Amino acid sequence: MEKTIDFINGKTNGFKPEIGIVLGSGLGELADEYCDIAISYNDIPGFVKSTVVGHKGRLVFADIRGKNVVMMQGRNHFYEGHDLKDITFPIKVMKELGVKTLILTNAAGAVNETFKPADLMIITDHINFMGKNPLIGPNDNTLGERFPDMSEVYNKDLIEIAEKCANNLGIDIQKGVYWANSGPSYETPAEINMIRMLGGDAVGMSTVPEAIVANYCKMNILGISCITNAAASALNGRKLSHEEVIEAANKAKVRFKALILEIINQI
Repeated sequence: MEKTIDFINGKTNGFKPEIGIVLGSGLGELADEYCDIAISYNDIPGFVKSTVVGHKGRLVFADIRGKNVVMMQGRNHFYEGHDLKDITFPIKVMKELGVKTLILTNAAGAVNETFKPADLMIITDHINFMGKNPLIGPNDNTLGERFPDMSEVYNKDLIEIAEKCANNLGIDIQKGVYWANSGPSYETPAEINMIRMLGGDAVGMSTVPEAIVANYCKMNILGISCITNAAASALNGRKLSHEEVIEAANKAKVRFKALILEIINQI
């Protein structure tokens, strides 16, 4: 950690971010538009390279609406073969850099039948079905306690801010529970029905490990999903593809970027 922080500070001249954002599929352009300093994951000690199409794999620092922001332009996933500790290491780095508020974004498949393609969903809670927890192993008492409370992972004040921002921008917003599977295969129709019966509104392959670690580090967390409708499509006998996910994310990206920028402005 010390080596990583020293390296980043050497590249950023001690830039102190207060807001961190993990940019999911389709939202990477935000880091292209607002980029004062960019560092490739390949160059940062302790970071692993993202192999997913559409994820650039850069840590981007910028002044956005008068706020110091650090963005992960692309994330690493459990299904890529990485350990959850490696996937969530950047979250701990953000904490050490000074980040107090973390915005997690992703592309997710619709499970709730009222959701439409390209909808945006504020995450109110999550269900970890990945089969592993990123906090397993020796505990670092300098970052958090051994048994962190999980009763309010997603900050209620930030949820309220996000709703108000969406309303001000005229953006229809959904709220719901995000279900995390390991991937990389998409869900079967039977699995989607199970997720719905157990309380999931959207399903994806990321975010939850990051949220667990951010909560452990006492960060204020906001989660927003771009609904691709990929999961619900399986119930209609349609074939699912990563291209469909990217297409739906691209349809929503203008509204998604506008919402994130307004939230930053209001934090």
